[in-house]
Amino acid sequence: MSLPKRPLGKSGLEITTVGFGAWAAGGGGWAFGWGPQDDAASIAAIRHAVARGVNWIDTAAVYGLGHSEEVVGRALRELPSAERPLVFTKCGLQWDESDRMKQAKRALRPDSIPRECEASLRRLGIERIDLFQFHWPDVTGIPVEESWGALARLVEQGKVRAAGVSNFDVALLERCRSVRHVDSLQPPFSAIRRGVAAAEIPWCAEHGTGVIVYSPMQSGLLTDAFSEDRMQALAADDWRRRAPEFQPPKLQRNLALRDALEPIAKGKGVSVGALAVAWTLAWPGVTGAIVGARSPEQVDGWIGAADLRLDPAELDAIAAAIGRTGAGAGPVRP
Repeated sequence: MSLPKRPLGKSGLEITTVGFGAWAAGGGGWAFGWGPQDDAASIAAIRHAVARGVNWIDTAAVYGLGHSEEVVGRALRELPSAERPLVFTKCGLQWDESDRMKQAKRALRPDSIPRECEASLRRLGIERIDLFQFHWPDVTGIPVEESWGALARLVEQGKVRAAGVSNFDVALLERCRSVRHVDSLQPPFSAIRRGVAAAEIPWCAEHGTGVIVYSPMQSGLLTDAFSEDRMQALAADDWRRRAPEFQPPKLQRNLALRDALEPIAKGKGVSVGALAVAWTLAWPGVTGAIVGARSPEQVDGWIGAADLRLDPAELDAIAAAIGRTGAGAGPVRP
């Protein structure tokens, strides 16, 4: 199948408007896991997404403490080379093997970045990473210019095709740009978490930096199946049990927004999840959205967002729903 594509900034990469997010493929038993996950189901979901036209996968070294990358690598080996999707991954989170539930440290050490790149290449079983990203800003005091210079050298060496960042603000983006162009930004963005629409997304549009948003369905809240009962049934090690958006009173406001989106989605003939993803894609400057799936059926639930267009009246209706429910914060309409 063919899905619409957009250029990822000035990187030369053309990506489908939706990409496969492999966070949950890391499985459970670590600080930000989604509970137990069957590897075969993850691989089946990846294969199904590729069969339906998705041309990129986003993962990270820290997902499952290396396990997600290994699962993605297995899926890649099962695909014909001509069908291999682009592979995006991340570095800069240092975990403790002796305490898997301990939160990883955010450290962008210039001497560690090449080693992390090599480790990701081994786990993925590939020779070059299509997009290598800093996962979070450094908290140890290392100047970002030094870290970004180390990543730029990996591009020069051919280990990495494009260089990006995740969870960076405009000030950090400007500092990176002084060393090398920033090919992409990966920020959180949904109809609930809208803050980056005010500054970061416009900055990227102005500077030729691609934007691939994560959690466009707000980690499941903006899907047809989520409920307060579902919240109570989450696995004990599912990170969402601790997340602020999943706690009262935010949980009730967020689910009220999901309910308010249902008639709009029904009018478009799509799921609420697909509508939520399409809303993020309607913002100027957004290149694509990372959407997770733990099974082929979940892929089918959101794939329709790839070419879903929202007209002005529908965008007005979504903005009104956000206002009525009081969910989240940030700009409400592109």
